[in-house]
Amino acid sequence: MQVRSTLVRGGIAALAAAAAVMVGAPSALADDGAARGRVSENAGTLGYRINLEGGGDYITKLFGFKLSDGSSLKLYCVQITVGMRTDVDMVERPWTKYPAANSPFTANSDKINWVLHHGYPGVKPDALADALDKQGVKVHDGISEREAITATQAAVWHFSDGVKLNLQKPLAEKNPAEDNADVAALYTYLTGDQNKGMGAQPKPTLNIASPKGEGKIGTRIGPFEVATSGDITSLTTELPEGVKITDADGKEVKSSEVKDGSKLYVDVPAGAKPGNGSFALKVTGELETGRLFVAENYAQKPAQSLIVADSEKTQVTAKAAASWTEAGAAPTTAPSTPGGAQSGGGDLANTGVDAAVPFAAGGLLLGGGALMLLLNRRRSRA
Repeated sequence: MQVRSTLVRGGIAALAAAAAVMVGAPSALADDGAARGRVSENAGTLGYRINLEGGGDYITKLFGFKLSDGSSLKLYCVQITVGMRTDVDMVERPWTKYPAANSPFTANSDKINWVLHHGYPGVKPDALADALDKQGVKVHDGISEREAITATQAAVWHFSDGVKLNLQKPLAEKNPAEDNADVAALYTYLTGDQNKGMGAQPKPTLNIASPKGEGKIGTRIGPFEVATSGDITSLTTELPEGVKITDADGKEVKSSEVKDGSKLYVDVPAGAKPGNGSFALKVTGELETGRLFVAENYAQKPAQSLIVADSEKTQVTAKAAASWTEAGAAPTTAPSTPGGAQSGGGDLANTGVDAAVPFAAGGLLLGGGALMLLLNRRRSRA
């Protein structure tokens, strides 16, 4: 009886431990500083339905978008042939992560950025009418919001998808000739010779990039370079006693001193024990016009990619980690190694815990528990 009860207890304990490990597994990797959210159902402002050269008509819309912290964005579509979804998370990504590699978006992203900064809502309707007037183009009783949305989205699609507005009949439904003329005029301005593009893409809301996340005791590990378009509001650490965040000269850094371009180091003093630690930055700022949002699991659930046209202030957090060993010792793997690219391109830093680890551990525990229970049943039959 003692053997049976011990086996039962052992099997149950193993199963319970497995459940605890797997329940504790993260549902997603730790926040890497990328903003995320979803298209808001029934939110946004409609433009007109438009005709494209060669056939086809599409509805234009300035989409409403809700970030995970509750703040809002306004975005245009940059993928005309992919359906919109409101049931998937959209994640802030650099232009190089646009999901259709052969799309005109890649070559024309700077021109799209120019459209966003010179179209609506970046420029108000009255100012758009003034801009056309300076080009010698007269509009009919000004530019309306609906005309502005229509022309701006059509211009974005021209560069992101290689389509052209049918200038002879821009609007697909029965609308006044004046509305057709105004949309055609604004579209022609936004896609014309004045559009020389707007250089490099806007900065990410927050990104921590670093060439490495490991080093030796008695050294400063880094640099961890910060790229942000907002204001750093906090710097928090999970570091052993004596280990601190410093600049290149070893001066301890406060949150108020961290800004775009700052290079941070994990300073590990001589005499410290081998180990690891992490730090996190929080930023408050607006997502800059021109930032791209792509479906989180695009390969499994394709969703129309979107680009920021207007935003509110939001808060995001990014983490980085480092590990250290004694001089001459084999390096250990940091719990999460900071990586990614400098501001303006490449991946955002991936500093999360590997989600496969707890599931693998849970699987081993489940297997062990099941085996113990099976042995117990066989003993009972014997």
